[in-house]
Amino acid sequence: MYNPKGFAVEDLPQLHQMMGDCRLAILITQGEQGLQASHLPLLLDPRQGPNGSLYGHMARANPQWRDLEAGANALVIFPGADAYVSPSFYPSKIEHGKVVPTWNYLAVHAYGTAEVFSDADRLRNLVGALTDRHEIGRAQPWKIDDAPAEYIDSMLKAIVGFALPIQRLEGKRKLSQNRSPVDVAGVRNGLAASPDPQDRALAHLIPEQLSKE
Repeated sequence: MYNPKGFAVEDLPQLHQMMGDCRLAILITQGEQGLQASHLPLLLDPRQGPNGSLYGHMARANPQWRDLEAGANALVIFPGADAYVSPSFYPSKIEHGKVVPTWNYLAVHAYGTAEVFSDADRLRNLVGALTDRHEIGRAQPWKIDDAPAEYIDSMLKAIVGFALPIQRLEGKRKLSQNRSPVDVAGVRNGLAASPDPQDRALAHLIPEQLSKE
């Protein structure tokens, strides 16, 4: 992705944190049927390989897994918080008027080739781990063993799992770092005052020091 140095994230733990904050990633491949994309919850194992490994599954009826099986290069996008930045947020608008709208956002792109698997035990462990991750914090978390065993067995036959060692990572945090300190403060304050919860979430990601230098 286009990633000017001032916005680039190169710290591996920070990249992994940004990936972990994303609940639904986008897997993109290009194969015999052209470009395909699936929206999937994924697990990251940061200990496997130099950049970590991703684990997920998709419906067996989804033809995209055949791209993975054939060794297609895969791009996984982890979108983070985003917000429209109005020129009216900038104090410099009053000073000279030379301002235009933009967008602030966080994103990580992971690249690699995947191994596809259908082993029932491996799929069960993967589905159980994904379930545990997203059920955590609930008063009565659902467990895979709560469902009848034969039903789970039939569901596992309907999915295909994959493991994707990450060969390359790109991260971007575009938080108005290219603006003056007073303009950064204006963006942070403007988004924090927005009625949109997504705007307010991004405002909290703009470091205070950016608006105090």
